[in-house]
Amino acid sequence: MITHIRGRLVEKSPTAVVIDCNGVGYFIHISLHTFSQLKDDESIKLLTHLQIKEDAHQLYGFATVMEREIFRLLISVSGIGTNTARTMLSSLTPKQIREGIAAEDVALIQSVKGIGLKTAQRVIIDLKDKILKIYDIDETLLISDNTNKDEALSALEVLGFAKKNSERVVVKIISNNPDASVELIIKEALKNL
Repeated sequence: MITHIRGRLVEKSPTAVVIDCNGVGYFIHISLHTFSQLKDDESIKLLTHLQIKEDAHQLYGFATVMEREIFRLLISVSGIGTNTARTMLSSLTPKQIREGIAAEDVALIQSVKGIGLKTAQRVIIDLKDKILKIYDIDETLLISDNTNKDEALSALEVLGFAKKNSERVVVKIISNNPDASVELIIKEALKNL
């Protein structure tokens, strides 16, 4: 119904903005990813998603088309509401979520606060085929990323580190540096474990 809003930025916080559009102030929920994309310009445009419930009409704003598409895909999964989807987009970039789902990286999805193992698995099962089709991702390219991660995790396990802690640290390292070699992942992980 409301696909975007262009207007004057009146208020800005990490979770929401208020945009004045011809005298009407729209309160729009945003993710940290969108917050980081916003300039302090007077005039801005946000793509939006309108969520209508019995007790509220809420607008969610996005800096990019991909972020809005990922948000809409996430809320289509049973057990993922708008707040959880927004938390996911605040913790990971839309590209990381997209590639994590395509690569079946349960640990990455589970690294988001509030997402358990079953929910992470459900997200991957429900969305993997859609993500591969929409973004035309070649699955063979994703295997190498998982190989580096798996090799680093097994090396850390051999060194005596708990798998769960190691996985959390390695996911964080890979999300910050997707092209990291196995050696670099292990070195960085050892600093943080």
